[in-house]
Amino acid sequence: MADNKIDILLLGAGGREHAILCKLAASPRAGRLYVAPGNGGMLALAERADADPESPEDVARFAAEKSIGLVVIGPEAPLVAGVADAVRAAGIPVFGPSGKAAQMEGSKRFAKEVMSRAGVPTAAYEAFTDEQACCDYVRKFGGPVVVKADGLAAGKGVIVASTTVEALAGVHECFTAFGDAGSVVVVEEMLEGPECSLLALTDGKTVVPLATSQDHKRALDGDRGPNTGGMGVYSPVPILLPGELEQMVEIEEKVVAQLAAEGNPYSGCLYGGFMLTKDGPKVLEFNARFGDPETQVVLPRMKADLVECFLACDAGTLDPAMVSWDDDWAVSVVLASAGYPGPYEKGKRIEGIADAEALDGVTVYHAGTRLDDNGDTLTNGGRVLNVTAVADTFEDARNKAYQACDCIAFEGKTYRHDIGIKAIKGRANL
Repeated sequence: MADNKIDILLLGAGGREHAILCKLAASPRAGRLYVAPGNGGMLALAERADADPESPEDVARFAAEKSIGLVVIGPEAPLVAGVADAVRAAGIPVFGPSGKAAQMEGSKRFAKEVMSRAGVPTAAYEAFTDEQACCDYVRKFGGPVVVKADGLAAGKGVIVASTTVEALAGVHECFTAFGDAGSVVVVEEMLEGPECSLLALTDGKTVVPLATSQDHKRALDGDRGPNTGGMGVYSPVPILLPGELEQMVEIEEKVVAQLAAEGNPYSGCLYGGFMLTKDGPKVLEFNARFGDPETQVVLPRMKADLVECFLACDAGTLDPAMVSWDDDWAVSVVLASAGYPGPYEKGKRIEGIADAEALDGVTVYHAGTRLDDNGDTLTNGGRVLNVTAVADTFEDARNKAYQACDCIAFEGKTYRHDIGIKAIKGRANL
């Protein structure tokens, strides 16, 4: 099989997709690689595909015309739009859940109802379609609560409210600022404890957990400032107590089994966001794809042929023996544009990426970048680069990541300086 190469189409344009692309390209099975739309770093490994990544018909058409042997869907929007369904209907292997199964991310109420039927621990909640009724509920129970727009809101639409006033403002924002995504609003109890992400591969029956990771959502050092898509991440998570990983894996297995029992099989990557509470891990949310930036520290540590794994997820032949891990550590720091997650400028020239990657164990994954007509790399987004280092110890990985950050320059470069400090502090000090 190893010499049986297949051409691959990868949908997406972020740091997650660049990390996936690098891992796919390392497979003996990888033939010609296409990306839609890709970014400045991805285009060094793959050709840009003439396809709209959020159009099921367009992706299926391109895949058929180019005799693609595997379509890999990176972001959530194409999944919820049913791209995987169209590709499968064309008889082409695809990594990613069906549109119906992707409602685990596409609808927070849907996911909560599945979790309830599966009997897995999560925050208590109520869902509302009427703003006044939602406000009445919030006034009755007060803060702290978490207010969420039900649908996809591009990483926004989640308000952590300490007080009733903040919660009421969050309810109004969700109902008015996110269009259809806010037609249903979910109000949850606020869970307490450190967070932990667990990505898992599944073919709808077998669940293969990947390594744990911990994201840093806030924009500024000390977990201050607004929420972002993620400013840095490390893997594995050393603060887990005995038994917590096994509990998280069991939760994901129960959810996959529940979806299968309901005639809604889930294949692809199931991403569980957990709160490590005093009563054990509880689910904050599920996502229907690889996390960003979690992927940028999990995949570099993963010993596996990613093409074979993805094909097995689609074919129903996933085997835990396909994946193994070294006892190494990975730390990734996000270099962002000034102003992110608010307004920011684009088009700033980036220098020093090659110098950063010359450091042992360092890879720079492009997120918000593009190439100009001269082949220079320019900023093209809020989160610009993911600077990832892998080393034998956590301290070495962290030091190398920050050393690499110092090599890179662009106007307005901003980043957090405390990524991974939580791992050093230990569970008792979080």
